[in-house]
Amino acid sequence: MASSTYLSNPVLTINSVDLTDMCSAATLTYLVEALEDTAFGTNSRSYTAGLVNNEVTLTMYASFAATETYATLFPLVGTKTNITLTPASGAESATNPKFILTGCYLESLPVINASLGELSTYDITFMGGALTLDTTNP
Repeated sequence: MASSTYLSNPVLTINSVDLTDMCSAATLTYLVEALEDTAFGTNSRSYTAGLVNNEVTLTMYASFAATETYATLFPLVGTKTNITLTPASGAESATNPKFILTGCYLESLPVINASLGELSTYDITFMGGALTLDTTNP
């Protein structure tokens, strides 16, 4: 049985700022909403493709230093931005594609999420946007 695995170590940029070292988890979901098109006389549901509804959820370490998470993300709340995610460092290729989400929306940012004795992190979600794939080495 053939299989392919990789060690999770993605490269992340948000609004052209490299935040790879501030991110501990990333999930990019490509979703095409299901629209029911079941007609009378059938005995099972049927669906067709609706709108694409992409989403990126990130777990970020909190940092208030210049060009880190707060300085990069706070001005993006309520706006659209671009995100790139690559599964691993190195050149883009068919086995290491760069996913580009253009025009995604950041609705909220939990500014402080603190617990005694723990590194402060927060989960953020970017919604929507157009997803493209780059497999060419620049």
